[in-house]
Amino acid sequence: MAEELAFVIINPYTIRKSRTGGVIGRLLSRSSLDLVAARMFAPSAELVRDYLEAIPADRSAPHWQVRSLIRDYVRRAYAPDGRGFRRRVMFLLFRGENAVRELNEHVVGPITRPSLSGETIRDTYGDYVKDDDGTVRYFEPAVLVIPSPEDAASSLRVWASYAKTDGGLLRDVVPWQPAERDRVQETTVLIKPDIFSSRSIRAGNIIDIFSKADLYIIGVKILRMSVAQAEEFYGPVRPLLFEKFRGPVTERARLALEREFGVGLPEEAAREIGERLNRLVAGDQFDQLVRFMTGRDRNAVAPGEREAPGLVRCLALVYQGVEAVRKIRAIIGATDPSKAEAATVRREFGRDIMINAAHASDSPENARREMEIVRFAADDVGPLIEASLAGGG
Repeated sequence: MAEELAFVIINPYTIRKSRTGGVIGRLLSRSSLDLVAARMFAPSAELVRDYLEAIPADRSAPHWQVRSLIRDYVRRAYAPDGRGFRRRVMFLLFRGENAVRELNEHVVGPITRPSLSGETIRDTYGDYVKDDDGTVRYFEPAVLVIPSPEDAASSLRVWASYAKTDGGLLRDVVPWQPAERDRVQETTVLIKPDIFSSRSIRAGNIIDIFSKADLYIIGVKILRMSVAQAEEFYGPVRPLLFEKFRGPVTERARLALEREFGVGLPEEAAREIGERLNRLVAGDQFDQLVRFMTGRDRNAVAPGEREAPGLVRCLALVYQGVEAVRKIRAIIGATDPSKAEAATVRREFGRDIMINAAHASDSPENARREMEIVRFAADDVGPLIEASLAGGG
């Protein structure tokens, strides 16, 4: 069977209650599908209107009562609030065989038949409460999905058509108080490729830990970093690597040569040999870093392939809030996981200095530079959907 696209939209209430990580963990660990794109949306009244039109309301449609509940929910929870502020939703695009049915039946779960097992997303994070007379008193579906394969094209087309205007970096949707605005920062976070080396809940767990910072997610992207991007992103690291290894490399070279030849090495000669060797060691470390983040050997990539997407993926996020850089840096922990404090991201999920689970900006200036390199504003969702619809997938 041909592959198809399907989406999961994490609702405003789920995001506000810091359940985003839990939902993402379930999606990544309990689905066989490939997460191919992600984008934050702040739905406008027009997007809400068009999305409602894509959800059949007539009684002849299958499951019309559930669809009626969803329509009422979208109208109430997705539209801009009474002050005109737009709400945040996270749009996740998946690809695979029977994608719509797999998400509905095995991962997200039904709306009206909750189970005590907590197996599906809606079992754990959704609510469907009825009075004794059968009236629905409270309804929170946690996430929205395409109701059936027959609805896929119309639903996907709506979100693709608004991906540029209503999606991207949501810089102006959080209603900050005047006293807070001068302290509000944005910071870039990358959940690194090692976290996605197998299907697991680890990426969701990391997002859960970041929720302690009391910040807002305003950007998200599935990033397959190219060699060119990695070189630019980690460019500031190169001189730091050279400085870091200078002393240890020089000393180890001196000791090895003196042991091998049985003569003392003059200080000037040791320093000269150490400098040359250090350039090789630091360069090799940088090459390994680029290979880890891209899955490609930068020295073997042809010039025309330097901008090509990498072979491994990261989940890139932008957090906004008061002192965001400091808060995220504290939660992520020291670069070396063995030296990071307990309960930090790197202590819990990192392995060594390179394979350390996540990256976070070290200053607001670097955060802005990294956001440009990652291209958060670029729309990855619309082109994927348009290509799929054009091909009949």
